[in-house]
Amino acid sequence: MRRLILASTSPYRKLLLERLELPFDVVAPDVEETAEPGEAPHALAARLAAEKAGSVTAPEAIVIGSDQVASVDGKVLRKPGSHDAALRQLAACQGRTAVFDTAAVIVDNSHGRSWQTTDRTEVEFAELDDNVLDAYLRREQPYDCAGGFRAEGLGISLFSRIRSGDPTALIGLPLIWVARTLREAGLDPLGIAGGDPQNTL
Repeated sequence: MRRLILASTSPYRKLLLERLELPFDVVAPDVEETAEPGEAPHALAARLAAEKAGSVTAPEAIVIGSDQVASVDGKVLRKPGSHDAALRQLAACQGRTAVFDTAAVIVDNSHGRSWQTTDRTEVEFAELDDNVLDAYLRREQPYDCAGGFRAEGLGISLFSRIRSGDPTALIGLPLIWVARTLREAGLDPLGIAGGDPQNTL
């Protein structure tokens, strides 16, 4: 079986990829995650995903890189890092729609092929009081998550609606696309030949 590498330090992406039941290694990518002047959120996510995949030196491996950028009205939402920052960010999102651009790149180093995709997820926030948001943050402490919540956990209660073609993308990796593309690259989770991934570079 070909070697599969996830170029990520995210525990959420690791858990998602484990769902495909393929053996893989995790390598921390050497990438500076800062936006270039005037760079749109979706472009930032796509560039960082490609840089993460390209940062791993493994000539015979298939490498997955991914990045997610959250934004409201084009303004990027950061990983808050602290309770106060998360509370301010969530309070500013109440009654508004946040966009999560989740990009993924798969590089087949042995055959010189690569694929890319960007999934757009729209999250409509409910209108909740600050004391409710404070209680949520103290319970789940999602300070390392883009937007300051965990949609796979209690954070789902913060929303009024989610629109996406792939629910796993909001967690950090568009797994439907990843499974289909790995099949094309020769690593089929179901052991079935075939597949036709979109957006081949």
